[in-house]
Amino acid sequence: MFTGLIEAVGHVDEVTRTGTGLRLGVRTELAAELADGESVSVNGVCLTVTGRTAGVFAADIGPETARVTTLGGLQPGHPVNLERALRADARFGGHFVQGHVDGLGTVLELRAEGDAHWLKVGYSTSLASYLVTKGSVAVEGVSLTVAALGDDHFDVMIIPFTWSHTSLGSLPAGARVNLECDMVGKYVARAVQLMR
Repeated sequence: MFTGLIEAVGHVDEVTRTGTGLRLGVRTELAAELADGESVSVNGVCLTVTGRTAGVFAADIGPETARVTTLGGLQPGHPVNLERALRADARFGGHFVQGHVDGLGTVLELRAEGDAHWLKVGYSTSLASYLVTKGSVAVEGVSLTVAALGDDHFDVMIIPFTWSHTSLGSLPAGARVNLECDMVGKYVARAVQLMR
């Protein structure tokens, strides 16, 4: 379980093909604090640490994860949002984030308003029932609040701290992003569907 509060921005050190998918190496100061088998969110995708060297941790990406998230397109040097799994004795901020991507979105627009920024993200209509105005959504693993909602896009406002402490500011228009909708909303939508 994660919160969507990013701890660090790492950079892809290497991506290598394996017989079953990809092995990702991420350079970050968090590497020294991670243990093999620990869960870490990389751009909103829950991965398992499979090894560490000085300043770099490794994680395997299965073929399905490579297909349904943005991780399959990562290249060396790419910035990635990182968050360690929530400890049971920690304060909880953000919102419940599982690291299970619901779909991909597309950056439609980034625009400044004062020292904050608006991000407009296009999404598949299959996610429509899980998004609500003032509800939570994770974009590239970052917990954000839906400020405006259209039939195929939503807007979130990014405060200066989040802008400077995540990779969101480096996203160009047209970039694909990992989206995870609010977990509680998904359970409610499923319950309603089953009652029909």
